[in-house]
Amino acid sequence: MALPELEPTAPATPDIEIAVGPIDFPEAALPNATAFRFEQSHQYLSWQAIGTFRISGAGRIDVDAAPGIGDPLLAFPLLGPVLALALHQRRLLILHASAVAVGDQSVIFMGDKGAGKSTTAGAMIRAGRLLLTDDVVALDLSNPSRPMILPGFPQLKLAADAADAIRIGQAEVRPQVHPQIEKAQHRLRDGFAGKAVKASRIYVLERGERAAITPLPGAGALPAIIKFSYVTRFGRQALVGDFASTHLSQCAQLAARIGVCRLEVPAGLERIDEAVDLIERDLAVGAQTR
Repeated sequence: MALPELEPTAPATPDIEIAVGPIDFPEAALPNATAFRFEQSHQYLSWQAIGTFRISGAGRIDVDAAPGIGDPLLAFPLLGPVLALALHQRRLLILHASAVAVGDQSVIFMGDKGAGKSTTAGAMIRAGRLLLTDDVVALDLSNPSRPMILPGFPQLKLAADAADAIRIGQAEVRPQVHPQIEKAQHRLRDGFAGKAVKASRIYVLERGERAAITPLPGAGALPAIIKFSYVTRFGRQALVGDFASTHLSQCAQLAARIGVCRLEVPAGLERIDEAVDLIERDLAVGAQTR
């Protein structure tokens, strides 16, 4: 498969093998638009209009494309929910969020669809900060006192109005791959952090009349992290075996170690920099109190 979104590296042992070929998954033939099955050793995700994917353990992904579907469209689920679940199999905590590096600190933006996660990340990049990852945030919690955000790849997905308002100068806009996919892929020439960065702050985005940050109490932080963890999109069925207890433990660790706040972003893209300025000040205060 051609995956221009990803960055080539020096020769090394592959972390994940992607194989293209037929997948035996009877549910894919059902008239439903989507079908999922989660087993201890294999996970199946099928979108009738795009194709079927099988994750085997933590090291192999099989891809069976629907007729007439090319690599650019297959890449959307492959580098989104499929890769997210493969990373989940590696015992990483995966959030449906975006993350930006601010020096030796970093911020995570969580929120419902349309809350402005990628838009806020884009505004931070325009202000000189570095993208860590968009849409899928992978956290390594192997050192409980130092949760680390692993870098993804240098691409940000933005709606047309957000892209016009932010105008990230160093980005290359890739052609639209499907009429129903509203967001365009912005490949960053610069503005990308290629190394893991310690997680400093998590913001749950909401719309408001003015930019405001309100810390969430412990009782509110944990449910927010669970809600926006990627695996919960698929329900309890995705947490097979001991993954349910491991996932809860990971969410609790993150909530205990990282400040979780509600971030109100002013309505109107022309005011997005108000939120950026507030984030910068909040991080500066946090750095002084550590």
